[in-house]
Amino acid sequence: MLDEILDLGFERVELGHGIRLSLMEGIQRRFNKGGFKISSLHNFCPLPIEITRAAPDCYQFSSTDPRERERALKHTFQTIDFAERFGADFVVLHLGRTPIDDYTSKLVRLAEVGMLHTREYVREKLACVKKRQEKAAPFLQRSKDCLARIAEYAAGKNVQLGVESRHSYEEIPNEREMAEVLNEFNIPEVGYWHDFGHVQVKHNLGFLDHREWLAEAAPRLLGCHLHDTKWPGRDHLAPFTGDVEYDQLIPLLPKETLFVFEMSPRRTVEEITTARDQWVEKFGA
Repeated sequence: MLDEILDLGFERVELGHGIRLSLMEGIQRRFNKGGFKISSLHNFCPLPIEITRAAPDCYQFSSTDPRERERALKHTFQTIDFAERFGADFVVLHLGRTPIDDYTSKLVRLAEVGMLHTREYVREKLACVKKRQEKAAPFLQRSKDCLARIAEYAAGKNVQLGVESRHSYEEIPNEREMAEVLNEFNIPEVGYWHDFGHVQVKHNLGFLDHREWLAEAAPRLLGCHLHDTKWPGRDHLAPFTGDVEYDQLIPLLPKETLFVFEMSPRRTVEEITTARDQWVEKFGA
């Protein structure tokens, strides 16, 4: 796996949330040989042994069940331990979700059939915002309580936590809550992780303006996941093949920002290398 990535011309790797524990020994052996760096790990990494597929939200910090929250914390601490072992600077976190219907998928389906500006669309969107606002507070608070414990643990490991922007409006935090989290955790251990594809979907659905939000969040930015989106909600495409206006957005970011290609496994070698070459030409290595 690592050799394939390196053969594509990359020198840094993020370890994803689908990596099984049984693979970590082999990753360690290849890491020890040198020739590349591990930049970041995406929680949970490795995957909990009882989970059979990539599932970064299999245990949630926002859960009403304290046993689930403790399980999430245990595996997050393990991810941080592996980050320290590999010399990775960052661990990327999902914080949870609110228990409402999947309105985002409904809105995407309506937009796909040309109903973006219809009354039905507006009703669904307003219902989503209202129900989420009614229910979010205790779920967000549980997530923040967990984040406080994680930040304390990360402080002793020289690892920073990137709270990732989410794809669905039901998930925690939304952008207003993200600003709240970053203000509350104004510490070196916690920062913002921008997912271009996720935020573009919210932009397409009318929840935010991509450029305005990125400009607001940029001072706390640690890193980014790069993938593109075709309107309204098809994401994890190769950069420069969709609607994300990278030329307008990248200049907003700090020069030291870490960029991680996070494309679907269905992307071909040609798509990946073409996107890499275009990226280097436009923005440097």
